[in-house]
Amino acid sequence: MEIMESKNLIIREAVFEDCTYFTEWECKPDVTEFFTMNDKATYEQLVTEYVRYNLNPMIMLFTITLKPEDKPIGKILLTRIDRKEDSMDITRIYIGDEEYRNKGYGEEALRTILEYAFINLHMERVTIDHFEKNKRADYLYQKIGFQNEGLMRNAGKKNGKYVNLQLMSMLRSEYYDKIHTK
Repeated sequence: MEIMESKNLIIREAVFEDCTYFTEWECKPDVTEFFTMNDKATYEQLVTEYVRYNLNPMIMLFTITLKPEDKPIGKILLTRIDRKEDSMDITRIYIGDEEYRNKGYGEEALRTILEYAFINLHMERVTIDHFEKNKRADYLYQKIGFQNEGLMRNAGKKNGKYVNLQLMSMLRSEYYDKIHTK
């Protein structure tokens, strides 16, 4: 089982029991607002998704837990893991409970997963995207060092409607430049 640790967090591969948390979080409008997921996911849908993800070598699903009690507080979904091209996408990252937001845990989790991607998985390129109107995500991703690549028109669907997504990426050299200039 893959486990990453940072100052305040443990990020571990998701286990079946985490589907209960995912269902609770993904029924909240403040979680789903800026993701290409339909509102009000059911437990059955998320269990099916969990099983499907575990069968696909190009997908990894993680649960963000808070130290010291390992309380689940969020989710990270990595997709398009291409070990031949050394690239992957951070498809979803969120802190599920409002009480744990705006405390820096999302940024800490993102920095930790980038370390895992570039150092452990030896990725050359990591992409992430966000809804065109999600200014908080745009600010955070740029702060961490992602570069804008452009607007992907009608690149996702939300409740049956197409949405534009802003594509961003980080290269291995940019990651290493960023961590050596801290």
